Amino acid sequence: MIYLRPARSTDAGGVGAIFSEFAETTDWMPQLHTGAEDIAHAGALIERGWVTVAVRERAIIGFIACDGAEIHALYVARRERGHGIGTDVLVEVCAQAQKLNLWTFQANVRAVRFYERHGFAEVARTDGATTDEKLPDVQYEWQREV
Repeated sequence: MIYLRPARSTDAGGVGAIFSEFAETTDWMPQLHTGAEDIAHAGALIERGWVTVAVRERAIIGFIACDGAEIHALYVARRERGHGIGTDVLVEVCAQAQKLNLWTFQANVRAVRFYERHGFAEVARTDGATTDEKLPDVQYEWQREV
């Protein structure tokens, strides 16, 4: 059984490890940061109060970083993907919002399908020239149905 809770400062290692795992195991994603940098980034997001973690048996298996209507990150540990954890996290955020927006990489086909399946609509695309990764990205928006 999983549960969702606000992240604590002591969760930075678990959240950072999921960031690192994604970059390490995704062939199209450049590895721009060290594990320590990923943990520091996770810590900064947690300190801002943006992170909700999905936990099973005291282990962080996924998280979302959301600042108001802006989703900055949604990741699930590789071994846990495809089991509805991302959906659980996103549904929780959607239940508290009227509108949400996010960016994902065009190459992240799994994420593109995930967001579209959950009612997000594409609103913009870029060639990636302004991203650190230099990868084309796509912006999505979601609005609560009236």
